[in-house]
Amino acid sequence: MTRTTFFRNMVLTLAMVAAMTACKPKQQQQQGGLPVVSVVAVQPETVKLDTVLTGRLEASRTAEVRARVQGVVLKRLFEEGSMVKKGQALFTIDDAPYRAAKASAQAVFDKARADMNRMQPLMEAGAISRQEWDAIVQGYQVAKSNLETANINFNYAHVTAPISGRIGRANVSEGELVSPNAATLMATIHQDDPLYVNFTQSADEVMKMRRDIAAGNIQSIDGEIPVSVFFNDGSEYDLKGTLLFTDPTVNATTGQVSLRASIPNPNKILFPGLFVSVHIANTEIPNAILLPQQAVTRGQTDTVMIVKADGTYEPRPVVLAGQQNQNWIITNGLNAGDQVIIDGMAVVQMTGSPKVQTKPWGVDMPPQGMPQGQGGQAGQGEQQGQPENKGQPESANSAEQAGQPEQSENQSEQPPKGQPETSSGEQP
Repeated sequence: MTRTTFFRNMVLTLAMVAAMTACKPKQQQQQGGLPVVSVVAVQPETVKLDTVLTGRLEASRTAEVRARVQGVVLKRLFEEGSMVKKGQALFTIDDAPYRAAKASAQAVFDKARADMNRMQPLMEAGAISRQEWDAIVQGYQVAKSNLETANINFNYAHVTAPISGRIGRANVSEGELVSPNAATLMATIHQDDPLYVNFTQSADEVMKMRRDIAAGNIQSIDGEIPVSVFFNDGSEYDLKGTLLFTDPTVNATTGQVSLRASIPNPNKILFPGLFVSVHIANTEIPNAILLPQQAVTRGQTDTVMIVKADGTYEPRPVVLAGQQNQNWIITNGLNAGDQVIIDGMAVVQMTGSPKVQTKPWGVDMPPQGMPQGQGGQAGQGEQQGQPENKGQPESANSAEQAGQPEQSENQSEQPPKGQPETSSGEQP
């Protein structure tokens, strides 16, 4: 190949590359390149709104069994952790001193009663003065009071259960000295059927709940509001409880109101002190729309982004009525069939495109950050969609050598890589 032929091929190749480069923006423009957003076509539905609060279980009744007389514990009469009945004997305290005091008080009382019975006819006959009779009656009353006190102390030596329930561990053992002065705690009894669950709620929500109850928006059972209890693993307790309003005042620091619910526990599955989630079925909202939280921009006015039929988009103010799981509940501002943008607005804002392409939310989309058909990985797709060097002669690769130094005459004897040999086989 002569040097003249080589430079002629190079000029032709550069001209073809320039022409294809000039046409490429027009091809990209024809292919589109609008950013893609994920949308949801909203449809109104009836939404059940539940209030979820965290509470702690508490025994409905708790009784602390304490020593009421001084003495040595002789015997424990119950099994720790068992169910006990009201009046059941729990401990026996050494009652010898109290038995003796009771007998002494009984003797004094018997004498005082006999004296009063003997002197009564004399008082009626006027044989004794009124003052002497009053002293006799007073002595009888004192003796009677002392006997009652002795009986009480004797009975306190036999400790019984004040309520029915489950008793915990014994805090004293046989041979231990107990005293009413120290108010020795001997055991604790919890009544665990039913249990209470205590929790707090904002005053505004409590007032709204009361208005809904008065308006009949919250369904009640026999005049009581049902509640559900969920454990930490997400499972639901089998039995429903009922809501109780306990504290009529608002906490001045937190603005919360203390509430209580009663939970039946016949099978003793629940334990006092356990943290649980309380679900209150507040009301049903008709014609409401559920939207993922990322679709709503919160502010003084809550808004969502709507895609119109022509591909343009605009913000739309909405009204929120609450939250259900990871969704906002929309009660106003949207119509059935509106295309609400869920994901992809970041790309739209980067490109400044006035229009967008839509796809259903949850469907795979091209890599975020670059519109289709422009630059990045999208540009690689264009190359993959065409045969390599389509429409170019094989000598197009010689353009890669355009920026290289001129070859020597000896090197030019071999045809450049990718160039066809000349038919004449001319030598320089």
